[in-house]
Amino acid sequence: MLSAKKLKELCEQRDISIDQLAGQLVRGGLSEKQAKSAVENWKKGLFKPLPRKEDIRKLATALYVDVNDISAWKSSCRYAPFSARKARLVSQLIVGRSVQDAMDVLKFTNKRAAETINKVLKCAVADADGQEADVENLFISEARVDDAGIRIGTKRWIAKDRGRAHPIRKTACHVHVTVTQA
Repeated sequence: MLSAKKLKELCEQRDISIDQLAGQLVRGGLSEKQAKSAVENWKKGLFKPLPRKEDIRKLATALYVDVNDISAWKSSCRYAPFSARKARLVSQLIVGRSVQDAMDVLKFTNKRAAETINKVLKCAVADADGQEADVENLFISEARVDDAGIRIGTKRWIAKDRGRAHPIRKTACHVHVTVTQA
């Protein structure tokens, strides 16, 4: 996956305009107008149209960098069986750390969400390793936890005084981890 932040930084460092990058993508099957709007969207972080491997390779050659230097690898776990508020405490511990350091922190964190976040992190690292990235130089650029609402099948009631009933609602969350090469 293309990293919008790295693409924007490299364009500013190398002083390459959107037109020059779009010129490289025109040969990839897009028209000049479509290529220009695609590069503008990718720099903003909007991935419409979704960049293909071929597009990322052409952008890397236009910026004179390796493909892995502008790539990011994402992994997620949807409907994890714990609340987002509690999982955010764990995810904030690992943002900005190297992968090995983050795995060590998660191993010794005494929270239920740490195991799931560790699995998601390992999945993102395996994806990066599959695309021949340098696993030793990976760091966590984003660890995000979103609320997923009430878990299915957990709507129950607890009896209270004077014939009342209060709901028991167990919530779920979505865990997203993104790793990039340093």
